[in-house]
Amino acid sequence: MILLDELNSGQHEAATTIEGPVLILAGAGTGKTRAITYRIAHLIEKGVPGHAILAVTFTNKAAAQMKERVRDLLVRQGKAYDDPWIGTFHAFSAWMLRREAKRLGLPRDFKIFDADDQVAAVKLALEHLNIKDPGEKIRGLLERISFAKNHAQTPAQVATDAAKRSDPLGITASKVYGEYENILRKAGALDFDDLLLRAVQVLREFPEARANWQTRFRYIHVDEYQDTNRVQYDLLRLLVNESRNLCVVGDEDQSIYRWRGADIGNILRFEEDYPGARVVRLEENYRSTQKILDAAAGVVSNNRRRLGKNLKATRSPGNNLAFFEGRDSKAEAEYVADAIRILHGDDPAVHIAVLYRTNAQSRSFEEALRARGMRYRMLGGFSFYQRAEVKDALAYARLAIFPDDDIALLRVINTPPRGIGKTSIDSISAVAREQDISLWAAIGKMLEPSAPGRSLAPLRDFRTLIEGLQQEVSTSSPAEFLQSILARSGYLDMLAQRDSVEDTARADNLRELVNAMAEGAERGETLTDFLDHAALVSDADNFDEDALITLMTLHSAKGLEFDHVFLTGMEEGIFPHSRSQNDNEELEEERRLCYVGMTRAKQTLTVTRAVYRRMYGSERLTGSMPSRFLQEIPAELIDTAAGSLAEAGETRRYEPDPEYSYSEEEFSRRVKRIASPSRAVNDAPSRPRSSATPRLGKQNANPLIGQRVRHATYGTGTIVAVEGEEPERKFTIRFSDHGTKKLMELYANLTWA
Repeated sequence: MILLDELNSGQHEAATTIEGPVLILAGAGTGKTRAITYRIAHLIEKGVPGHAILAVTFTNKAAAQMKERVRDLLVRQGKAYDDPWIGTFHAFSAWMLRREAKRLGLPRDFKIFDADDQVAAVKLALEHLNIKDPGEKIRGLLERISFAKNHAQTPAQVATDAAKRSDPLGITASKVYGEYENILRKAGALDFDDLLLRAVQVLREFPEARANWQTRFRYIHVDEYQDTNRVQYDLLRLLVNESRNLCVVGDEDQSIYRWRGADIGNILRFEEDYPGARVVRLEENYRSTQKILDAAAGVVSNNRRRLGKNLKATRSPGNNLAFFEGRDSKAEAEYVADAIRILHGDDPAVHIAVLYRTNAQSRSFEEALRARGMRYRMLGGFSFYQRAEVKDALAYARLAIFPDDDIALLRVINTPPRGIGKTSIDSISAVAREQDISLWAAIGKMLEPSAPGRSLAPLRDFRTLIEGLQQEVSTSSPAEFLQSILARSGYLDMLAQRDSVEDTARADNLRELVNAMAEGAERGETLTDFLDHAALVSDADNFDEDALITLMTLHSAKGLEFDHVFLTGMEEGIFPHSRSQNDNEELEEERRLCYVGMTRAKQTLTVTRAVYRRMYGSERLTGSMPSRFLQEIPAELIDTAAGSLAEAGETRRYEPDPEYSYSEEEFSRRVKRIASPSRAVNDAPSRPRSSATPRLGKQNANPLIGQRVRHATYGTGTIVAVEGEEPERKFTIRFSDHGTKKLMELYANLTWA
């Protein structure tokens, strides 16, 4: 393949090593997608039929890019595009289950409940159980249900375990879990967890099916292997045949989804799982400058659980990182906004990202940018398929295919308004519960001639509407069917009558949905395929690559790149997050998250922090300590930004509240610690300081604020306030697991953490 000459040595080795297990360790910005797409094209050129090749990844966007690149490569070679199967884990599982549903007793046209549907199902379960206050948020209950499913626990087992632990919330969750499963069963639906679990069930319990799929897919590729969880790991193990032609691409230094089940051990153990596996390292970085790469390596090298890489930049060495330290979050945000304005003044086309650990940190940056009239985008807004009008239209389509879907029915039974109010819906729900039937079946019971006489015309009209759509669904194209839904339901008429700017936009969205269905049909998609696609779209698929200023969390930034990056909130308790303080695995993941954030930058990287920050539940600003990650950056690679409180001799530029200001001596002490990579933040004396500690006063903030201490009962915490003088000094300490406590130093027996 002549195109292979375009690859560097590592990419060439990855693309041409096609037999047996292969682990491609691809560092940030090293062209992993390029390597895997050339590999697939190379296989097809060598005569492997496209349908024998499987490639799975985590986002629809990544899958679409991979498909397009493979197609372009084959066209350039004058080859016909032989379609390999490329998609997400969930899309592949749904596709496979459509063909294996009968083995599991599932309807072939099962529905996929997206995140909103799952929330609605939990709410409905609570209503059925007459639980007014479950003691936990809906999302928390869903997390419990997801955990139980992925650990093969039934509702009864969850209840038993909760009873043993005397956990009333767990017992409630087990009841909700059981009813949630009933709702899914009656609706003929699967949630996201079910897609993977049922796919594994097919391969594990039915040898014939496993043999068929192993024969079908002779070459399997996995992108972002470090992000796989246990169920995905099992799915791949069951799909791989005796030839073991499994190629996984990943970077253990970018494994940042432990909180949602990702197991870094999957990539670390690959050579054990597949003895004789070939390991190929991609280490030529095409994105960042060498100084950015070296700074990021200085941080992540402090992790123990890694395979290791040595990234070399193909571009210039670049400039040192800039470090800015502001008095508070407002000063931090104003510096970032002013720096962005300067960058755009030099080059209006550059792409800039402001990254932060938690969504709550975005407010100050939004305010600073708005105050300067600067437009920005935030990743994480509503995707097209999550808009209310789109979900309404698709709910009608779901009902036409499977009318026993209670969640879809509740969504549209009175949308547009047709005189079916809460009283009527409560009556329907009561019949459904009493007879253990779906809401659709309950409506049928209520409309029987023998049912109690009262005005049932709105219900009868609704049932007639859905029955009419059921007759049309099999005879119309998807786009024509949707147009019929919008017309017969009166949805477009409702929007036209309102005639507001917002409703005009909603009508435009629905017309675009019709266009999307038409385009899908041209690709051979059925209505069911389209509904699957809509349910499986994620926020990551909607990133606007044309946005010049983007605000996002570090987790959202994975896989993206920007000319200039501002990595903000670099403080202990924020980044690394306070939850990671007492857990080495959590701390290593926070460090990997920092590495991901740093390696998004192409030209410049600026790291910032606030000396004081207002914490939730406190009316006062509280002091902070610099993030340990700052101190892990080699000192020769980071410079203090002009105007920073950390800049020697510049502290008087600010006029902070005297109660919270630092002395110049305290600035020098803190800056020296930041500049020394050999000393960690938590390297502290073995016992609390005494005579060396300055007294509290209006002119000096106590340097003990922000220090980490350990208590025998409460664990590790951060000092957020100091009252009085020795020997009766009191500390207010925020503990990660026990909240905030006020302790007298003399009796607390504290040690430095």
